[in-house]
Amino acid sequence: MKQKIINPDKGVELVAQNKPCNNAACHSAEEIDALNIYWLANANPFTPIMDLTFVFDALKKMVNPVLGAILLLSAHSLHAQDAEATPALSLEEVWKAAETNNRQLKLSDLNLQQSNLEVLEAKDRLLPDLSVGGDVKLNSKFLIYDNGLFSSPQDVPVKGYGYGVGYNFDFNLFNGGKDRRNIKMKQEEETRKHYEADLQKYSVKYNVAVAYFDLYKYLNFRDFIAAEIAAEKKQLSLIESLHKNGIVLNSDVLRTSVKLSQLELSLSDIEKRISVTTQRLNILMGRDNEARIAITYRGGVEMETVKDADYADYLAIAFHQSPEYKMVNSDIKLSEINIRQIKAGLLPKASLYSNYNYTYPQISFYPYSNDLWSFGQTGIKVQFSIDNLYKSKHSIARAQVVNNQAKEKANIKKEEISIQVKEAYLQQQQALESVATAEKNITKTAETVRVIRNSYLNQESLLTDLLEAENALLEAKFNLTTAQANLKVSHIRLLAIVGIL
Repeated sequence: MKQKIINPDKGVELVAQNKPCNNAACHSAEEIDALNIYWLANANPFTPIMDLTFVFDALKKMVNPVLGAILLLSAHSLHAQDAEATPALSLEEVWKAAETNNRQLKLSDLNLQQSNLEVLEAKDRLLPDLSVGGDVKLNSKFLIYDNGLFSSPQDVPVKGYGYGVGYNFDFNLFNGGKDRRNIKMKQEEETRKHYEADLQKYSVKYNVAVAYFDLYKYLNFRDFIAAEIAAEKKQLSLIESLHKNGIVLNSDVLRTSVKLSQLELSLSDIEKRISVTTQRLNILMGRDNEARIAITYRGGVEMETVKDADYADYLAIAFHQSPEYKMVNSDIKLSEINIRQIKAGLLPKASLYSNYNYTYPQISFYPYSNDLWSFGQTGIKVQFSIDNLYKSKHSIARAQVVNNQAKEKANIKKEEISIQVKEAYLQQQQALESVATAEKNITKTAETVRVIRNSYLNQESLLTDLLEAENALLEAKFNLTTAQANLKVSHIRLLAIVGIL
């Protein structure tokens, strides 16, 4: 089965463990001044995204309409300037920037460099030991007690100073394969570091996707509320006109004004959330916190889904591609190599050695001489450590226990991955259903608003019914945008878990 990551502008197949937002209870006719807005909260990597519902209580005081209008115009002006100066980025472009500049990924690269150097260090130990040295010394009198310690010694004439220079060479021929096995262990550790780097990369890409689609939601929410404010101002003008003509009550004007104030307060809150999310996205991209960023968010997204892929397919991929599963299997290999490394201590060691030295004067062998002399040796040295026969017994048993632990951890991780894949797959399916439901609700609520607005203008329904229907339509727009973002992020999480993001 082929997997691909679709361009986020055309439907990204990526991953976030989030739960669909729950709809708030419908507004009653007596509580039309409460507007419920649903937000998708950020989550840790590969953990479910929890829904937060922010309920704006009815305003106790009327907000100055002029101040609200100035705030709205300022927000739109700044947004227009940013859009002109900053090119819109797709999710894949943001990912590329994060892969290059993200600090966590830079740290992973440094860890990989360290592992590679450790492998080279282990290979260096295969090279022979070669050293050169020399010394300069002052000699005392050379006394020989040929008739005992308490007899008069014989004073052998030697120089009052001496010096020496030479070399030592040692080359390991056999030590139970410890050096080469140590290289294999370092190479396996380097491989494990690669798996850790892949896992970190998927985690960063997941976090980027969550922040990206949070920003996608908030920007859409801002447009929805801005459009709603503009429409509500026109409706307020119409109701004020009807009130002057004695067609509607003053309470209708007050209710509409309260709703308009709530919308302006909600817009201010969304602007703050956009600022925070933008900063988070900049940090993940390795950019300055206050750098401007723009994404393509208008017009919705195409909901392309994975075809011919079910839970069994994803699970099979996870057991071959998941970095977490590869890491625990790598631990098993390392523990098995370590057992063989400890057992190698029971084998003899053999090495080739050579040394040669020039010394002045010659006072090492009789007869002594005040002349320069040289002496060297070359041969094979064999050594067998008898104490390892009884000392290594418990070390081998401990290494075997570590190996058994690694195997059990691998089985546990396999079960965990099965659950994670199942959960992420079902979340993706739930997200698909949520999108379909939200699209239907948009159609129904839009028609309801149209009908009730006409009936209100014809004095056939109450303003409370109209405001409630308008709130329901705005909520439906929020739900559709949230459902679309959830679908994207849930697929991203699924791909990250199975290891093909």
